Amino acid sequence: MRSKLFVPGSRPELFAKAFAGEADAISLDLEDSVPEQAKAAARVDIMAFLDSTAAAETGKLVIVRINALESPHFDADLAAFARPGVDLINLPKAAGAADVARAAEALEAAERRNGVAAPIALLVNIESARALRAAHEIARAHPRVAGLQLGLGDLFEPLGIERASAANVHAALFALRMAAGEGGCFVCDSAYPLLHDEAGFRAEAELARQLGFRGKSCVHPRQVRWANEVFDGAAPDPEEARRIVAAAAEAGRNGRGAFVLDGKMIDPPYLRRARELLERLDGPRGRDAR
Repeated sequence: MRSKLFVPGSRPELFAKAFAGEADAISLDLEDSVPEQAKAAARVDIMAFLDSTAAAETGKLVIVRINALESPHFDADLAAFARPGVDLINLPKAAGAADVARAAEALEAAERRNGVAAPIALLVNIESARALRAAHEIARAHPRVAGLQLGLGDLFEPLGIERASAANVHAALFALRMAAGEGGCFVCDSAYPLLHDEAGFRAEAELARQLGFRGKSCVHPRQVRWANEVFDGAAPDPEEARRIVAAAAEAGRNGRGAFVLDGKMIDPPYLRRARELLERLDGPRGRDAR
């Protein structure tokens, strides 16, 4: 998931174009981009599109960002989108593990009512100081948590933190990456608000890539190409991973836990990463969702 494009749920004329574009994942949004008075209509429009041929035939990861747990729209959102064709429910404004557990239980109940057989995973936004402090607990709050997503605008603006400072951005990225590592889930970078600042977008995305983030959120189609190029720049090589796994098997037969391959010492951490890459690539749907 190199690129994840947000599409406002109140702009149905954009849905098909977004799904036909280059983004790896489409996040149909019911939260911040939709005015209060338009949320019910946006829910109906998204449901109608997900029932269409254009949505059914997509190879993209389909995400729906619902409204927050305490919102009056939360229950209706889950009732609508606990359904086949939705890969991830994006949960905003979670303050801690208890919020995530409640949301997961509500999602399970909605799936039962809708007859959904394959569980839908959660992508949880980390967008407050409290949530960042508890991010490792959020990551482990429920087996449904597949990933964490950073929200730098919500995190930095109330605290007066300068986003133009790479050190500030790095600090937040690093903290979240460590929490996701402890929780065993993936992590996605924040959206970047300056739509014409390609250099700034790429610099922030490159920081995230270096820290092991899966990809970056986009709020305009022009940003999708930038994200794809940055996260393609050092994409893991599956052939190298296969050679590492094969060489490890041979080393094991010879009683060695560490070995040299192409001049590089390979020990268990490198082998684990190679195996995890191949598991993602060779998964049942071939989709890099988790």
